[in-house]
Amino acid sequence: MDSSKVYNPTTEPEAKKPRRLPLGCTLRHLRGWRLSVKAVQMIFSLVAIVCEELVEECYNCSGLYFFEFVSCSAFLLSLLILYVYCTDLYESLGEDKVQKL
Repeated sequence: MDSSKVYNPTTEPEAKKPRRLPLGCTLRHLRGWRLSVKAVQMIFSLVAIVCEELVEECYNCSGLYFFEFVSCSAFLLSLLILYVYCTDLYESLGEDKVQKL
């Protein structure tokens, strides 16, 4: 009895999908004015961080510290958004998870 015809389709290993690195640059998901707005937002927040660091002396620094926190947070979040939308990480995570993020 020839058992190779019976068991051949079930015993062959499945081919694994090739893993993609999430570092490939693509602009499919963030085009036109959205890309330029996010880039300008990132540049402005970086300039705000630099300007805040130039202040040498202040008398009531609580507002300055809050401004530093907000500008640094805006810079890091806009950098994260650009990274997710402009790399293959968008496809790796899936659209629903990106929208939740």
